[in-house]
Amino acid sequence: MNSKVNNKGIPVTAELMVYALVAAGLVFWLRSILGTRDSKDRESNVVPLELNSEGKIVGIGGDSSDKGDNKESLIEELAQNSKGNMSINGRVAELGLVDITKQDKDFDVYVFLQAAQDAFVYIVESFADGDRETLENLLGADVYKAFDGAITAREEANETAVTEIHAIKKSEIVEASLDGKRALVTVRFWADETSVIKDENSNILHGHPEKTTLMRDVWTFARDLKSRDPRWMVVETRDDGDGDNEIIPNTH
Repeated sequence: MNSKVNNKGIPVTAELMVYALVAAGLVFWLRSILGTRDSKDRESNVVPLELNSEGKIVGIGGDSSDKGDNKESLIEELAQNSKGNMSINGRVAELGLVDITKQDKDFDVYVFLQAAQDAFVYIVESFADGDRETLENLLGADVYKAFDGAITAREEANETAVTEIHAIKKSEIVEASLDGKRALVTVRFWADETSVIKDENSNILHGHPEKTTLMRDVWTFARDLKSRDPRWMVVETRDDGDGDNEIIPNTH
């Protein structure tokens, strides 16, 4: 039986296999970074990162358990000197992170910040795309409700949004604490982005597709340390004062 071909002369079956492989790779990568609900081994999602002299990530080290009690010294080091675009601001945040580490031996501040940056990009761009499924997997219930409402209002106005995060300039932990067995970590993000809002005729209402602006947002991540779910969910978002472009709903 002859296989159908697309307009480029590539067999459709082969083309579908390529798409399937790409999709499978993306799902695996997302799960390795953000975790999954049914993960049985949280250590597979928490591994130390190797940093070069400039603080840039150059690879992934061995099992996080190899670091052992060194996790607290990593927090102290990051609090004293930023690594690449990662930092800890203030003694209160530092002590809060140490408290979390004592309750969760798998917690690694470098891995947390890297995952938080990845989540930031996916959430901002998914919000613009109206991708509710992705948002629901990464946001707490109240935050998701606010995002869903904003997407609905945009749809009812026949408007579309296009947002792209080009680079995260800095991610800084500004608060950290334990509320019983619930860990809370607040991160301030600085990111270069382009964003536009278009009407139903694709006319630009706000923003510029080629003008990069600095986005500043403060997000709080939370995780129940008693749960086997390894994910940190975003439970609060707020702008960072005057000058912020307010792309994301303020749920503070």
